[in-house]
Amino acid sequence: MKTGTIIQAGLWAVVALVAGALIFTYLQISQQGGAADAPYGTPFTLVDQNGKPFASSELSGEPYALFFGYTHCPDVCPTTLYELASHQQEIEKEGGDFRIVFVTVDPARDTPGILKEYVEAVSPQIVALTGDQSEIAETAKGWGAFYRKSGEGEDYLMDHTATTFLIDGDGRLAGTIAYGEDPKTVTAKLERLAGV
Repeated sequence: MKTGTIIQAGLWAVVALVAGALIFTYLQISQQGGAADAPYGTPFTLVDQNGKPFASSELSGEPYALFFGYTHCPDVCPTTLYELASHQQEIEKEGGDFRIVFVTVDPARDTPGILKEYVEAVSPQIVALTGDQSEIAETAKGWGAFYRKSGEGEDYLMDHTATTFLIDGDGRLAGTIAYGEDPKTVTAKLERLAGV
């Protein structure tokens, strides 16, 4: 195995551990009654792929899957979005539904136009969001998502949380999906989220 591949695998392991620790802490607090009925994450108002303001309040009452990523991501992001969109289509056939929300962690490159082209190649139903650096940083922090720039020049990468947050119609954390999780488990989680 090449050194670069080993380093990349190590970085993803760290990202997964950090995300897991944050989610575990939240669930522990919830079980103790400290945040059992509180919505997960902090409210936000960002800009969608059509250049219009989009507030988290627009998701109120609807279950959704929220993922932090970026359009230049070589593997995790496109795979995650394609899999979520595929599950969404199948669940719609069963009479259920959930929304997919994609928040960029690379607002410097991910303009509304770039996001629109990116998500429409997957599914026109995906809501893709961007904003300025401080808005993205505040949103990611409020949702327990990690990211940081890796590398220099135009072809830099972004290390980021590879976890998808599943939010129920009451705004509470209904579960998470890890990158590479067993497809049958993912299907069951999303069916439960969508109420089928």
